[in-house]
Amino acid sequence: MAAFLEWLSYLSPWAQIPLIIGVFALAVGALLFFIEIAPRQGRVYTLIRLAACVVLPLLLLWILQSWWWAIIGAGVLGVLFFWLDQRGKRGPGYLFQLFGFLAPALALLVVGLIFPVIQTFVQSFMNSSSSQFVGLDNYTWIFTQPQGIRTVLNTIVWVLVAPVFSTVIGLVYAYFIDKTRGEKIYKTLIFLPMAISFVGASIIWRFMYTARPADREQIGFLNQVIVWLGGEPVRFLQVEPWNTFFLIVVFVWIYTGFAMVVLSAAIKGVPTEQIEAAQLDGANAFERFTQVIVPGIRSSIIVVLTTIALTSMKIFDIVRTMTAGGNNTSVVANEMYSQFRVFEAGRAAAYAVVLFLLVLPLIIYNARQTKKHREAV
Repeated sequence: MAAFLEWLSYLSPWAQIPLIIGVFALAVGALLFFIEIAPRQGRVYTLIRLAACVVLPLLLLWILQSWWWAIIGAGVLGVLFFWLDQRGKRGPGYLFQLFGFLAPALALLVVGLIFPVIQTFVQSFMNSSSSQFVGLDNYTWIFTQPQGIRTVLNTIVWVLVAPVFSTVIGLVYAYFIDKTRGEKIYKTLIFLPMAISFVGASIIWRFMYTARPADREQIGFLNQVIVWLGGEPVRFLQVEPWNTFFLIVVFVWIYTGFAMVVLSAAIKGVPTEQIEAAQLDGANAFERFTQVIVPGIRSSIIVVLTTIALTSMKIFDIVRTMTAGGNNTSVVANEMYSQFRVFEAGRAAAYAVVLFLLVLPLIIYNARQTKKHREAV
C-alpha cells in the first residue's frame, strides 16, 4: 500500500484524478455487490460468498505484505464467518449482507478510533522512544510533579466553572428575551461567537487583554477602559490564579450562544397552560422561571451542561493560543501536546489516557440522559 501511494504521488494530477475516482468506484461497486447481489440464494452465489469470505481477505493481506500468521488467521476467520452465515437463523446471506453494509463504518471506527486508543494505552506504559516498558512511571511522574498536578486541577476548574456559567447565562438570556421585540436580533448577537473558531476567538480576546505600560497608548480594550477610569494596566494573562478564569471567559463567550439556542427551543416546548396557571396563582416572572420553566426543561439543561463540560474538559485551542500553558494555565490536552513536542511520547500518551478517564464518566452520563430525554419525548 505504501509503495502504491508513493507511486501515485509521482503521477501528474490529471492521472491521479481518474485513478482515485476509479478506486472509489470499485469500493462502491464492491459495497453494492455485498449488499445486493451476493446474498441471493443459489449455489453460484454461495460459492461467491465463500470466495469473498476466504479468498478476498487472503489476497488483500498478501497485497499489503502482511505477516504470514495474519494471512492464515484471516483465512480461518473467513471460513468461520462463512459457516456462521450459512447457519444463520435468517438464512444464508443475511449476515454476509449485514457485514457488507457495516464494513466501511466498522473499518473507519477500527482504524480511526479503536486502534489509536489501544496504541495510546500501550504507549503510556513505555519510555519516550516506546522501546522499553516502564510500567506506571509516566503516571507517577504526572501526579508527583507540581506542574502535572496543577494541570489536572486547572482542567477540573474548567469543567466546574465553564459549563455552569455558559448554561446559566444562556438560560437566563433565552428566557427573559423570549417573545420580546427584537428577539431574533438579540439571539443572533449572542450566537454569533459560535461561528468563530476557538483560535480566532482567542486572538480577539488576547488583543482585549493586552497590556502596555501606563505611559504608552493601550491597544487592549479592557486596559484602555481601566486607564480611562484612572487605574493601572492589568496583565490579565499573567495574574495567577485569575488568568485561568480570564481564559474561561473566552469559552463562556462562545458557548453561551449554544446553550441559549438549545434551551430557548426547550422553553418553547413547555406547555403554555402551566405558565398561565402559575401566573393566575400570583407567581411573578422569577417564580414562574424557577418553579415552572426550569423543572420543565431539566433534561435539556443536563444535556447542555454535560455537552459543554465535555468540550471544556478537552479544551486546547484557547489555552495554546493565548498563553501556551504559561503562568500555570496549562490543561491536560495542552500538556499532552507539549510533551509530544519534546519527544516524550510515553508521557504524552499517559496524559491522553488521563484525559480519556476524565471524559469517560461524562460521556456515559450524557448518553444516558440523552436516552431518557428521547424516551420522555
